[in-house]
Order: sequence, then structure tokens, then C-alpha cells
Amino acid sequence: MDNTIKNIYSSYGIDVDKAINTLKDVSISLHCWQLDDVSGFENSGSLTGGIQATGNYPGKARNFNELKQDLLECIKYIPGKKKINVHANYQTNNQVNRCDITVNQYIDWIDFAKENNLGLDFNPTVFSSPMLKDNLSLSSPIKEVRDYWIKHCINSIKVSEGFAKELNIKSLCNIWIPDGLKDVPSDRLGPRLRLKESLDTILKESNYNKDLVDISVESKVFGIGVESYTTGSHEFYLNYASKNNCLCLLDTGHFHPTENVADKISSMFAFNDKLALHVSRPVRWDSDHVLKLDDNLQEVADELVKCNALNKTYIGLDYFDASINRVAALIIGARNMEKALLKALLTPWNLLKEAQDNNDFTKVLALQEEIKTLPWMEVWNEYCSIEGVKLEKEWFEEVRLYEKNILSKRG
Repeated sequence: MDNTIKNIYSSYGIDVDKAINTLKDVSISLHCWQLDDVSGFENSGSLTGGIQATGNYPGKARNFNELKQDLLECIKYIPGKKKINVHANYQTNNQVNRCDITVNQYIDWIDFAKENNLGLDFNPTVFSSPMLKDNLSLSSPIKEVRDYWIKHCINSIKVSEGFAKELNIKSLCNIWIPDGLKDVPSDRLGPRLRLKESLDTILKESNYNKDLVDISVESKVFGIGVESYTTGSHEFYLNYASKNNCLCLLDTGHFHPTENVADKISSMFAFNDKLALHVSRPVRWDSDHVLKLDDNLQEVADELVKCNALNKTYIGLDYFDASINRVAALIIGARNMEKALLKALLTPWNLLKEAQDNNDFTKVLALQEEIKTLPWMEVWNEYCSIEGVKLEKEWFEEVRLYEKNILSKRG
């Protein structure tokens, strides 16, 4: 990279090398379910429980070997540290009922992670199951149903703990449930009290090692078939996490379209040491579109940098677009997350904060617009070169060849 670029940024008080080295240490958790439309390996048929992947682009991964093959193709083009985010329905070894899973069902994932210097995160799969009665799980009025999912979540935490022990990388176990009602409820409190009791049991009986695992709870504003009431609302989980020493996970697609999720980050860090994120792109609702380098994504990255929170935040991706090349989709979204973080690290926040504190909002606006023209793309290319990954046009052409030679030959 030309020293002229570094000098330009230096004039704003930005050390380009420091920005690159900081980004190299940020871990992004790549969601395996983008590559097979959240199907998993249970052959359980279509998705249920508020989950839906749209599109039928050819080349979907149909088994673990194909999923590994696609993941390896993806990580070739994604710079920085990486983890793989796994759902419980991706058992590969001696499949058992979900409530009975142990780390033994995921040994193949551990071996894959070891071979490729990856971490692993985990999620209970509380959807697409005959034990999801009337779209209810941990908040169900049926004790048998609650007990089943309590056991599943406890064992999921133990799987996460097993990942961390084997890989020596802390694991996040994230709990999301689809529970809710299609029409206006007669009783809002009852299901939430049952959910609270279930979560209390999970945390107590899992007896997990907090040095190895963090647990997060994930809210949603509404889902398909539960448009009028979501048991695990943001307010519920925000309070629950605060009182029970676990993390409140913010999914950028799980809020009202007019809410700015980036604005929530600073409020969270005013009261918490850690945060968990699922980053996706909603279009009018939680549609899980592939991340674009748009204003919403940039604001999330900006807040993480401004709050000095890159080493305090689990950054996981969560989208599943079946209408385009799935491998390309995972790469595009991950690279855009990295680009947004790099742009944030190359922004002179000290100058902007000083202007704000001096009530010089004319300078704030002028500087905000001025830095949009800085040559961040040259720094991105340098970062990719250091990390040994292809530049924009180069990686895309190679993935096109992968589609022609590999994906197109799948049934």
C-alpha cells in the first residue's frame, strides 16, 4: 500500500497499521445454515416454527461432507479470525433425539474446527420438531413439552462447553425459541412466567463453566404464525439477562423496521461487560437477506468501535438466502461485515467526539461527509493481501468456477 494512503489517514489521527492489526483479531462467527437453508441433517422435512428460507437455487449442501466442502470454499475468501456457528440439528455422528444430544454427536465439527483453526458456537434447535406443540416450547402449558426443551437446552450448553474444552476457544450458546400466538392473547403473563421458570431451570441444572461458555437469550418482535404475541420479547430477555448474568443477544432483523439496533449497543454497554449480536439484513421484516455494506450495517460496526467493544462482543452472522449462490452469499455477507468494521476503525472518532462535546455540529456534519471520500478500499485491499485472500473480482470469479465444477453437479 502506498505510504500516501497512510499519510492521509495519519492527518486525521488514524494509524492504518493499528486498524488492520485490530481487525485481524476480531472473530466473526459464520453460520453454517446459510449453506443448506437451515435444513440440518435430521431429514425432518420443511421448516416449521417461524423459520423460512425462500428460493431454490441449485447446489445446496445435502450432507456434512458437502457442507464442509462449501465452508472451506467460503473461508478461503474471508479474512480475519473465524468461528463456525452450528445449530443442534446438524448432528453428524450417531444421531439421537434432540433432547439427548451430547458433544459426541458433534465430534466431526470439532475435528473440522481443529483442522482449520476455527472456533465453534452452538444453538439449541427449537423449531422444526414434532415436540413444538402449537408453536410453543419452553413456555408451553404442557409440562412434558417444557421438560423436553429444557433438557435439550441444558444438553446444548454442555455441547458448547465440550467445544470450548476441545478447541480452547470460548463458545457462545444462544437460546432462541419461536414461542408466541397468532392472535391477541388472553394471557400474556402466564407464558412468560413459564418461560422464566424454564430458563431458570436450564441455568441452574446446566451448571456450566463460565470460563468456557457464555449463554445468550435472543428476542424477536414477531414471527410467521405468531404475529400478535412473542413470549420472548426484547423487554423480557433484556430483564432476564440482566438479572441472571447471561447475555442479551440483539439480532438486527428482530426489531421493528423503524428501530435502530445500532443505537441499542451503547445502552447495552452502559450496563453490561459483554454483548452478543446476530447480524442480518431485514427487508420490511425479519427476512434474513444477505448483508450489504449499507448504512444500517455501518452504524452497527461504528458503535462497536466507538464503544471499544470489539473484544467484548460475539459477532455472529444470521441470514439464509436460498435464491442465490449460497457460498457466494456467505462470503459477501462476511466480507461486508469485515469492511464495515474496517471503515469504523479508520474513522477519526476522537475528532468527531470533540466536535460534538464542543457543540460544533457544523464541524461534525462536515467531517462525517468528508471522511466518506477517504481511500478505505485501498486499506481493505492491503488487509486482504496480508490475510492471503483474494480481492473483489478475483474471489467472485473463483466461486463461479466452484459453482460450475462442484455445486452444479449436485442433484
